[in-house]
Amino acid sequence: MLSFYVVKQLRAGKRRFKLELEYDLPEGSFLGVRGPSGSGKSTLIRCLAGLEKPERGRIGIGSETWFDSESRIFLRTQRRRVGFVAQDYALFPNMTVLGNILFANPDRDRAARLLELMRLEAQASQFPSELSGGQRQRTALARALAREPQLLLLDEPLSALDEELREELGDEIRRIQRETGITAVMVSHSRSEIARLCSEVVELAAGSLDDSRLSVY
Repeated sequence: MLSFYVVKQLRAGKRRFKLELEYDLPEGSFLGVRGPSGSGKSTLIRCLAGLEKPERGRIGIGSETWFDSESRIFLRTQRRRVGFVAQDYALFPNMTVLGNILFANPDRDRAARLLELMRLEAQASQFPSELSGGQRQRTALARALAREPQLLLLDEPLSALDEELREELGDEIRRIQRETGITAVMVSHSRSEIARLCSEVVELAAGSLDDSRLSVY
């Protein structure tokens, strides 16, 4: 289970507010976090990844504690088994698809399995500039999963794509999450996208859980 309680002061323009969210996510579930710009979605996912440090709270998965303000525990990203897919995918342009995956984990057998899972065998020797948007996204997912993470985090992974491709690749994300059984958290502006892909959904309003829109599917 992923369990977290995150508290952090935020600013959106001239407005100041507090991100404060507590949630327990069963293993293998897919949590969607939705809310308007400036509601704290990306900050939450960066705190889970270890890229930002909450002011107080706790973050744990299974028997591991990644953050506990009372015990002064804070594991940085490199020490958390986390796969992170950013909005722009952040692929290394001078590495092939296979090279990007091997950078995360030099296990070639695992890389081969991921290429098959992502349907990227034919693109293994290509560079990111030679790939379609969908192929770049699947490469980023393969690299994130190469580390055998306990948690997959997706920060607006479909926002830069056109509507047809968003639907197609959203289905790919859901397929991969189901086939791997990995616990996942995705943030998105799109209510329909979150509802279609995720098994549990929360909405943030200025950093807090909007209880009236809490949904579990």
